Amino acid sequence: MPLKGVILAAGKGTRMKELTREVPKPLLEIAGRPVLEHILTGLRDAGVTEVCIIVGYRGDAIREHFGDGSRLGMRLAYVEQVVQDGTGKAPEVAKEFVGGDSFVLSYGDILVTPENYRRMTGLFAQEKPDALQTVKRGEDVTKGAVVCFDRDFFMTDLIEKPTPAQLETLIQAGKLQPGAPAWYNAGIYIFTPRVFEFTARLQKSVRGEYELTDALTAMCRAGLRIRGCELMGRWADVRDPEVLTELRQTLAAS
Repeated sequence: MPLKGVILAAGKGTRMKELTREVPKPLLEIAGRPVLEHILTGLRDAGVTEVCIIVGYRGDAIREHFGDGSRLGMRLAYVEQVVQDGTGKAPEVAKEFVGGDSFVLSYGDILVTPENYRRMTGLFAQEKPDALQTVKRGEDVTKGAVVCFDRDFFMTDLIEKPTPAQLETLIQAGKLQPGAPAWYNAGIYIFTPRVFEFTARLQKSVRGEYELTDALTAMCRAGLRIRGCELMGRWADVRDPEVLTELRQTLAAS
């Protein structure tokens, strides 16, 4: 059964300041194409051709640009996230679209080397875990989430924006090894529909939002198998003008 895709593209992108006053962040261009188009074509080339884009701020512009997806050789659907109360509840907006299928979930501002999508889908098809969690090494985990794995690279723990004290606790517990990579949550996943059992039960975090990472933690504690997948090559969270400028320069030169 081919995987579907769900892309979270509802946010306003306030850190982009005046750049997103008229244009939603997923339509900001890098190397002559919108960020969202880089994601879509990467998924398409990995065999994920049916994708639901969750829209919000300036969703009309995203719909108008991509239409039904036929220009890209895809089938696109759109669902509006009316209440933007965190990443944990956003996937539920696409629950009807997903149906009984497994699906790739990506944020609409995560840019990676396209071959990663094929590696992810291949690993998921081969090992058939309950979920797949992508990670990167070399990032500052205190700005995102740190993910811990066992020796077979299945998740054992995840902490959002860990404090130094929490990282030390993980080291003392043997979940992080001194000198070994601290795995950073890279923001792309593959889920079976079972994820909705856990998003439905989410409570708001200390940051006042429903967080997808809390659902992942609950899945792990319930005994579900969450396979790690290290992303190779380029990974970028297109979160602010500085990152956007750097990517534009890098990809223009490549």
